[in-house]
Formats: sequence, C-alpha cells, structure tokens
Amino acid sequence: MPTKITSKITKLPKNEIEIEGELEAEVFETYFKKALQKLSENIEIDGFRKGKVPENILISKIPEIRILEEMAEMALGEHYPNIIEEEKLDVISRPEISITKLARNNPLGFKIKTTVMPEIELPDYKNISKKVLSSITEAKKNLEVTEKEIEDTITDIQKSRAKKMHMKNTPSPLQEKAGDEVEPHPNHLMEGEGNLPELNDEFVRALGPFENVADFKEKLKENIKLEKSNIAREKTRLKIVEEILKETELDTPEILIEIELNKILYQMESDITRMGMKFEDYLKNLQKTIEDLKKEFRNDAEKKAKLGLVLNKISEIEEITADETEVAKEVAHILEHYKDADKDKATIYAQNILTNEKIFQFLENQ
Repeated sequence: MPTKITSKITKLPKNEIEIEGELEAEVFETYFKKALQKLSENIEIDGFRKGKVPENILISKIPEIRILEEMAEMALGEHYPNIIEEEKLDVISRPEISITKLARNNPLGFKIKTTVMPEIELPDYKNISKKVLSSITEAKKNLEVTEKEIEDTITDIQKSRAKKMHMKNTPSPLQEKAGDEVEPHPNHLMEGEGNLPELNDEFVRALGPFENVADFKEKLKENIKLEKSNIAREKTRLKIVEEILKETELDTPEILIEIELNKILYQMESDITRMGMKFEDYLKNLQKTIEDLKKEFRNDAEKKAKLGLVLNKISEIEEITADETEVAKEVAHILEHYKDADKDKATIYAQNILTNEKIFQFLENQ
C-alpha cells in the first residue's frame, strides 16, 4: 500500500528541520490490530494464555489512549524512513517526535524535529593546497640530521636508561626494613652519581637489534630523519587544513560538536584512569565540572566537527575512498591488539582513518 501521508518541511536554525504532517485515517486505522496484538503480549488475564486473549476483552482491559500511542509509534516507525527517502533528507540525528492529533478513525497528526547535514560551500581547496606547499622554503624542506641531534638523542637515551637502573637498584621499603642490601649493576653507574652508562657495543645491544655503536648511530640517524619528516608533514597538513577551514562557509550542527566534545572528554577520562586516578577526584582537584570542561574544549570540538565535514565533502567530490584490503588489514590489527573491540566500530574507524589519509595525500600532491 502506498504511503498516504502529507508533510511540510520547515528549516530551523543550526541545520535542524521540522517535518509537520498527517497520516491518512484509513492507513492509521490499519495499525489498530497490530498495536493490540503487541500490547497483549505483556498482559496476563486469568483463564487465558499470554497472547491468546480475545480482542473484545483486551479492548476492555487496555486504555484506548495506550492503544492509540502504540499505533502512532508503529505507524511513524514505518513511515518516517519513507519521508526521509522521498524528501532526500540527509538526517544525522534521532527524530524528536510530538503527536498533534491522536484519535480513532482520524488522521494521525505529528511534528518531527531532526538535524540534517549542512550545506557546505567549499573554497578552492586544490589551489589553497598549492599555495601552502609552494610557501615551504628550501630550509624547511631540509631534513638533514646533525651530529648534535644524534648526540643529544643518545644522551637522552643514556639518562633514561640510568634512571631505570637507578630505580631497579634502589631498595624498596620492605627491603630496607629487612636489612637487605642491593648490589649496583657493575656495568652501569647511576644518574644520581652524576654519571651515565657508557656508550659501547654492550649498551646498544641491550637497547635492541643493533650490531655495534656504529650500527646504532646509523639507525638512530634514520629514525630521527623519519621523525623530522613526519613532524614536517603534519605541520604542512595542519596549515592546509587551517587555510581551507578559514575559507569554508559552514554552520556546524550542534549534535556533531557534542559528539566531538564527548570524544575529547572520554579520552581525557581514559588517560586519567590509566594514571590510577578517579576522574571525579581529578575534577574536584581542578574545581571544575563536566560542563566547565565542555566550555573550555568547545572551540576544539567545533573545529574537529567542521574538519570532519570538510574532509567528507572533499572525499565525496573527488570520489576518494579507502582501499577495502587496507581496511581489512587495519581492522585485523585493531582486533589483535584490542580483544574487546567491536568489529563494526573498528571497521568504521579504519575506513575514516584510511580515507582521511588518502585525502591528505591528494591535497599534498597538488
């Protein structure tokens, strides 16, 4: 049976819309028996099995308003997706439904408020990328690693190693109480004595698969260069993004900002918990509430939401999608390291990450 429904759509601020309409009385009435049957599943009447109570008895036991509400819920649950499809609405939030007319043998009147994807006016992102890339000087492109950088990194490694050895050789309160003596490692002097472990073949082999000091320095140089390259690339990407966002006309939906805010707070809470602290205690120490934090991080959340919309639009225009084989590999990697991860959520995450990477590569190649 075709949908016998009339509706009017009104645009509201912040990318919200209101759908006001009526479902024809004849169609609405077809849900009466279905609603009655569903409600009967939770009713127990002496002398009858559950779900086998005669219709006339059910009608006498269930208030008519309850039947009508169930009819409305079933009817809109079925016809709301049809409205969305027919009107070609890109909905991104749950509908807020209010019933305006509810009676037997009458049209079902309703209002539905929901949020749709905003219209995005993108600037010339290809040209913006070109300008940013052409502004990078030769000096900034130079990623050579100096001897000082290598020596400074080695010193940091030595200090870190010395600190670990110092902690290992420091007696615990129980050892001190028992009078145990802890012998220092013969090959390492402690940082507390103003000395560092000697840089020799034995030391570097203890750090990883290095043949000798020369091999260690060569691989360290490669790693430093790779890190410098990654940092430079991230700076370039950030500059491209900032310039594109600056010129993009977009009214970011509140629901997307709220989602990003929740992500930020969830990550913060996870980090605090890993440090062995309760998030509630952390907030007390800061003398702040969740709402205070939301106000602080709102600009960051809005920028992330806006960026997500812009990248999504670029991928749509340029037909950029993640490779299915790469997505499968990434999902397998996630599930291997996080046994309790949800596969569907991991797949969505992998698709987003890999698609965004391809978008940035596209922009960098302008």
